[in-house]
Amino acid sequence: MTWLVVAGGLLLLVFLHELGHFSVALLVGVRPRSFYVGFPPAVFKMQRKGIEYGIGAIPLGGMVRIPGMNRPSGRDVETFMNGAIREDPALLPSVQSARRALDDEDYTAARALLPELRSDVERAQLSSSARRSANRALRELEEGTGLDAYWRQATWRRIAIIAAGPGMNVLVAFIIFFVVFMSGAPSQTPTTKVGQVSPNTPAAAAGLRPGDQVVAVNGKHAATFDGVSKLIRASKGAPITVTVRRDGQTVKLGPRKTELSQGRWIWGFIPAAKKVSYPLTTSIRKAAQECWSVVTGTVTGFGALAHSQGRSQISGPVGIVRTSEAYLKVGFSWYLMLLGVISMSLALLNLLPLLPLDGGHILFSLIESVRRRALAREVYERVSFVGMALIVILMYIALHNDVTGGGPR
Repeated sequence: MTWLVVAGGLLLLVFLHELGHFSVALLVGVRPRSFYVGFPPAVFKMQRKGIEYGIGAIPLGGMVRIPGMNRPSGRDVETFMNGAIREDPALLPSVQSARRALDDEDYTAARALLPELRSDVERAQLSSSARRSANRALRELEEGTGLDAYWRQATWRRIAIIAAGPGMNVLVAFIIFFVVFMSGAPSQTPTTKVGQVSPNTPAAAAGLRPGDQVVAVNGKHAATFDGVSKLIRASKGAPITVTVRRDGQTVKLGPRKTELSQGRWIWGFIPAAKKVSYPLTTSIRKAAQECWSVVTGTVTGFGALAHSQGRSQISGPVGIVRTSEAYLKVGFSWYLMLLGVISMSLALLNLLPLLPLDGGHILFSLIESVRRRALAREVYERVSFVGMALIVILMYIALHNDVTGGGPR
């Protein structure tokens, strides 16, 4: 159940991000062709009013396919059709006609040639791979020459469509923080419930878990964290037995020695905080402050990537799920706060000015607005290669931290 809640929360953030793109695209007159949670191949899909909705088998993101993301070019169409032309040279005249129209930027004429080209492809005897590539050429030609093609829209419409995804994540994060502060947010007052267990400590070795309620140390009852802390410090390095309440049962852990840290004898865990509710206006202010703190923390984090300590704070999907599970065991409000942080982080990551991220598309929309002409697909592809290389490096660091335990604790 814990894993279902964690996975459901992360998938919900992805769904809402894509819903932002999807909804605003429809609002400004650009009709998406597909809406997926997860990446293809599809586990489930359905068609409704010309839009394909589906769930992908790869749960690492989502996808809204917007028609005509790049200005169509004759070279692209011919490249996609090359395999089909080799197998059936009769396709060459209609392909060349479409290429000439696109090279002349006569998109009306190119679109008028589409029925003939589609009919020729349907009649041709092609292998599955050649037909798949030819169908992609037809799709690119149809979507790229349509009036609702993304590249043909006004700059403000394009930016609105792309920014809506990160914008939705910012809104979701704010709402989550607001709800938590209104209903009861973790405060600075510690409780006897375990919030986190530090790795490689006596507590971890003894089997202490997040969510455990400490009730006694060496058989001596403690009603507050201060009482628990005093009993642990009094051990002065001797083994202690800690009694906890776990899932309605009393469990004894240890004995395990305490260890000296910064002049104090500790066992190696962080207590969960007491929850405090705030009035409406205070909750709004605190939610906004929490969003801004994620922004400043992310900027600082990117600035620290040059140092090993900064890189060690990057966490990937495994680390996020592991941390989410631990927070959920401590309390649902802790998990919601983490979900809000993840939502803000997802927004900020997508706003990086790198293709193929949303921030890269926004940057290129502004560049095209200044030059008053859409850039060709090959320009996008070259720049996307650099962006993808940087993203892969970040993913490698995150995966390394997840596997080795070097991520945030």
